Amino acid sequence: MHGSQRDEQARDLGLLFLRVTGGLFLLWVHGLPKLLDFSAQLQLIEDPFHLGAHLTLCLAIFAEVLCPLLIVAGVLARLACVPILFVLLVALLIVHPQWSVAEGQFGWLLLILFTTVLIAGPGRLALNVRLPGVLRYA
Repeated sequence: MHGSQRDEQARDLGLLFLRVTGGLFLLWVHGLPKLLDFSAQLQLIEDPFHLGAHLTLCLAIFAEVLCPLLIVAGVLARLACVPILFVLLVALLIVHPQWSVAEGQFGWLLLILFTTVLIAGPGRLALNVRLPGVLRYA
């Protein structure tokens, strides 16, 4: 095996690790608690765009449950990063602008992680390799 092949395999394994751990972490820490305790979360969720707590929570669940699952699977991973990045930016810049970098470090790290997936794509160890045409790169 040539060095360049090893480099490609290492890159694909790294992207797989990044996708799976980041996606499952977001799902476990943020998505599932919102989904499993929907009624309590309705009372807690911020509504910065005045869409109503119900719609805002549903959009957050979409970004924090469905999108991480797509990213873990490597299906439409780049596209799935967009709602996550939007929610993170809203949380960090609009809902909690008073947070220092230390207080918001978890959010900033997630922002870095999912921006990396958006830029690099899911790698070759993803289900998107089976998709036709442009969907393979979304």
